[in-house]
Amino acid sequence: MNASAADLSTPDVAGRTDAVAHAIVVTALALGVFAPILYHMGLHWKDVADYSHGFVVAPLALYFAYERLPRLKRAPVDPTWWGLVPLILGSIALVIGRLGVELMSMRVAFVLTLIGIVLLTLGRSMARILAFPLLFLFLMVPLPQSLVNVIAFPLQLIAAGIAVDALHSLHVPALLEGNIIHLASSQLFVAEACSGLRSLMALGTLGVVFAYFFRKNIFERLILILSTIPIAIMVNAFRVGLTGYLTHIYGGDAAKGAIHQLEGFFTFGLAFALLLLEAWLLAMLWPKSWREKTAWKLGQAS
Repeated sequence: MNASAADLSTPDVAGRTDAVAHAIVVTALALGVFAPILYHMGLHWKDVADYSHGFVVAPLALYFAYERLPRLKRAPVDPTWWGLVPLILGSIALVIGRLGVELMSMRVAFVLTLIGIVLLTLGRSMARILAFPLLFLFLMVPLPQSLVNVIAFPLQLIAAGIAVDALHSLHVPALLEGNIIHLASSQLFVAEACSGLRSLMALGTLGVVFAYFFRKNIFERLILILSTIPIAIMVNAFRVGLTGYLTHIYGGDAAKGAIHQLEGFFTFGLAFALLLLEAWLLAMLWPKSWREKTAWKLGQAS
């Protein structure tokens, strides 16, 4: 009886081992193909502070995948040809990126390729379990500069406008001209680096991780993640206003150097504190029955 059971389970174990081996080999080949692209993306993270959070995205994705290991061991191996769809899309994105020297397309192609490999070699069941770690990898891809310019300038204007209103409420004379704040003795230029895009990128990633670890209700998670956008905008406006106020009192040195960097750390800490406060308020206000009803659905998805 035991021998018969072992014989019946052997093909499944052998098939699973082969599928995992194929996935590892193909993934290693993909890493070899995309190595130059990944290397230069790492340099981008290093050189552009807006994307320094990219260094933690891949390790976190690996952790999320490792956390799902018990479920992966129980999931059936059911390879599907649907994996060709993200592979073809990834190939098209790679070719377009190569021909047009468009970095984002080539970097997105890597994540699409990983999704296709999982579907083709391991199947839909495992791809469903690994969906969150795989999709989380998109957060490590820097936006193209053309899109950054479109996003950053309105954020600069919003931050400058709110900051000037705050300065007026403190009886500080200030005149707004585009993204330039004219003070009594100097002027403050709200540059692209002060647009809040850096805070938005970092806080958005932090919001996803925070919601994943500390909230099981899918609606609470979505609210926390989406709220990082207004929190980042308001906190950055506070930073610009604080810089303007300190510049008014202490002069132009308050808008640069160590003081300016310290303001950045303080305001990001403030943003995280607001995120914690929001999570606490949601836990207090959200009906327990609703939380329990939606938690099981998210547990199956993640």
